[in-house]
Amino acid sequence: MPKRKVRRGVYAGSFDPVTNGHMYMIHEGARLFDELTVAIGINPDKQYTFELKERMEFLRACTAGIPNVKLDHFTNKFLVHYARENDASHVLRGIRNPNDYEYERGMRYINADLSPDIVTVFLVPPREIAEVSSSFVKGLVGPKGWQQIVKQYLPEPVYAKFLNHYTNGRHRAEGGGLKEMSERS
Repeated sequence: MPKRKVRRGVYAGSFDPVTNGHMYMIHEGARLFDELTVAIGINPDKQYTFELKERMEFLRACTAGIPNVKLDHFTNKFLVHYARENDASHVLRGIRNPNDYEYERGMRYINADLSPDIVTVFLVPPREIAEVSSSFVKGLVGPKGWQQIVKQYLPEPVYAKFLNHYTNGRHRAEGGGLKEMSERS
C-alpha cells in the first residue's frame, strides 16, 4: 500500500496582534492538516503595532499545546511561493464577510496562476468571532472600559501584553477607538 503524502498547510497573516479569530483558524487548520505552518507575512511597506519578535512570542504562547503547528515568518513574498518552498499543498484563508470573500477569491485565482498545484482552503468562522480582526480589536482601544471589551477577542497570552502596550507602553490610549473606527468606515 503506498504511503500517504503528508498534508501540509500554511496559514499566514500579520497577527498584529493574534486574536481569537486567528486562533479559530489555527485550531481548525491543525485538525485539517498533518502539519500546519503559521507564518507571519511581513510587508516592508506596512507599519506594525507590535514588533515581529512580539508577534512570534504571541503565536508561540498561543500555539504551545498544538503539536502539529510550527511557526515561521517571511518577507515580501507571495504566499503561494512561500507555501511551495515549504512543501505545503494547501493555503488556509479565513472569510469573515463579503469583502473578505471578494478579496480572497481574487487572490485564489492569482495564486492558482502562480502555483496551480497549491489548493486554497477557505474557512468561515463562527458568528461570535466573524468580525474579529486585529484592526477591529485595536480600534476598540480608548473609550472608558475598553480593557474589558477587548478581553473577549484576544487569547489570554496576548491580552496582558496588549493591555500593557496600550496603557503603559508605546501607545497610551487617548480616546478615539470606536469613534475613529466609525469615521474610517
